[in-house]
Amino acid sequence: MEKQLTKLNIFSAKGIQMKTFHITWLMFFVCFFGWFGLAPLMPTIRQDLHLTKGQVGNTIIASVAATIIARLLIGKLCDTWGPRKTAVRLLLVGCIPVFLVGLAHDYTTFLLFRLAIGVIGASFVITQFHTSQMFAPNIKGTANAVTGGWGNLGGGVTNMVMPLIFAAIVGFGYTKAEAWRYAMIVPGIMMLGIAYLYYKYTKDTPNGNYDEIGHIAKSSGKTDWAVLADWRIWALAIAYAMCFGMELTFDNVASLHFVDTFHLSQSSAGFWAGVFGFMNLFARALGGIASDKVGSKFGMKGKGLLLAGVLLLEGCGLLLFAQAGSLFIAIISMLTFALFLKMSNGATYGIVPFINTKNVGLVSGIVGAGGNLGGMLFGFLFKSTTITYVEAFTYIGYTVIAVSVIILITRFATKAQLDEQTDSKVAVA
Repeated sequence: MEKQLTKLNIFSAKGIQMKTFHITWLMFFVCFFGWFGLAPLMPTIRQDLHLTKGQVGNTIIASVAATIIARLLIGKLCDTWGPRKTAVRLLLVGCIPVFLVGLAHDYTTFLLFRLAIGVIGASFVITQFHTSQMFAPNIKGTANAVTGGWGNLGGGVTNMVMPLIFAAIVGFGYTKAEAWRYAMIVPGIMMLGIAYLYYKYTKDTPNGNYDEIGHIAKSSGKTDWAVLADWRIWALAIAYAMCFGMELTFDNVASLHFVDTFHLSQSSAGFWAGVFGFMNLFARALGGIASDKVGSKFGMKGKGLLLAGVLLLEGCGLLLFAQAGSLFIAIISMLTFALFLKMSNGATYGIVPFINTKNVGLVSGIVGAGGNLGGMLFGFLFKSTTITYVEAFTYIGYTVIAVSVIILITRFATKAQLDEQTDSKVAVA
């Protein structure tokens, strides 16, 4: 594709590529704010709505379950409508349950709102698809990892900021039961603002919108479902379940874990949960940069080995976190597994755009949905009345290590990939 950038200057907003780069990560950031805005307020919500451990677990599962279907659909829509129209429509529809969740006054309505809010988690697929359109093969992994990581950062910021917004509303004289409801209006307003920016300042491709350039995928209107027979896509989906799925789960349960295990206040627990999310500022980008560097030297085989390695280290870090007997050790081990988890996220999407270049949206959607499926399945462990949070973290740690072995024996390189690698080197030269 013409006009794709071969360098990433994150401090630039010049040209449609860099404008799109910044708006698309900001869109995912804001959606994450709406998606996980309730998580750090769960100690209050649990009390207000009289939720049992099982019911809290069900709301966690609901928050990621809807995203599985949504990501598959959004991936397909990116290929046909284009990322710009898809993003604007998702934001406008998705902000409705974010605004209205405050109307929930019992477990069932709260569960349904969390299910509906989960749809905005599909914004991630748009971010990865749109970034892939704007950057050349030599820098795709890095660009995808930076936009994905800075978007994920919303999970960390929301854990820190939502308790502060909540506290400010309480400070104005509202009850705690009212404050968590009014706090959710903030991310809803942010989503409307981003919808306007996305519509006004981005394009589907560096050459213009699909409508203007008569995009091939749009004109044919067909998706190559044969990609579903490609084992590599499913291997990446499982890998993403282990890293991003764990990230979603941790964003949901971290505050409760710190409150219940180490007896922290809601604000302190939110702060430490936020530190986990803040690692996205650089850690996911690190995974993408490493993937591009390794890829330029060792091709797709090198990218696969890198992903297997960081997954293995994530699993080991999780086992350490599970056994942490003090807050200090828990935080150190959390930072360790967070680093490798987020690098795994970046390394996964360092491979995704090269699996099938004609169906990047669909592949992004399937792998992204894998992340949410992991989050949903892990949610069942945290919902269980017989399994403690500590045991749940331990089981997940062992599972991540097992998946790292699957990635190790998966062959990601094909003849087409080797050709693309050669073309990339020629383009850079």
